Amino acid sequence: MTSNETAVAEKLLQVHAVQLNTANPYTWASGWKSPIYCDNRKVLSFPYVRDFIKSELSSVIFEQFSQAEALAGVATAGIAWGAMAADQLKLPYMYVRPKPKEHGLGNQIEGSFTPGQKVLVIEDLISTGKSSLQVCEVLRLAGVEVIGMVSIFNYGFPQAVKAFEEAGIPFLSLTNYEVLINLAVEKQLVDENQLNSLLNWRNNPADWKG
Repeated sequence: MTSNETAVAEKLLQVHAVQLNTANPYTWASGWKSPIYCDNRKVLSFPYVRDFIKSELSSVIFEQFSQAEALAGVATAGIAWGAMAADQLKLPYMYVRPKPKEHGLGNQIEGSFTPGQKVLVIEDLISTGKSSLQVCEVLRLAGVEVIGMVSIFNYGFPQAVKAFEEAGIPFLSLTNYEVLINLAVEKQLVDENQLNSLLNWRNNPADWKG
């Protein structure tokens, strides 16, 4: 089973978790200028949409990664989604910080795990894959077996696909950039000029000028 990609994209647009703006692009942490911004944290404020996404996420995990013995959320945006899916599937849960805690026990992985445990990583979105794969490496170094990653949204950048292949980590996303842009066109949320700009960005995000 895969998720209903169009339905998921529609829900993200509905609650403005995904925003499109070619005239006044957003600036990512990487410094890239982008006509799209995805913030799946917003979904948490809408109970029915939140429940739909949780259900889709849990179904994909159950069908595609039934061997998972635990879930691990990526801090911070993946924490809530991982916890909800783990609760629905009755699986152990942990989450992983970008770096070790600077006080207390100094943990980077919060929660209990055992060496060799099969762990599925839960992420809110995948862009270049760099930060997501860093979390996978932290888990691997801790001795667990990372069996894959599931995210809500995926920009579909070729460098991410290559990075996951090189790391040997399969991944799935509930929806993606192509599906979302096609839906935005269908709903007349973008005109032809905006569509061209969105497609140009997708082809070359690092050098996109609007």
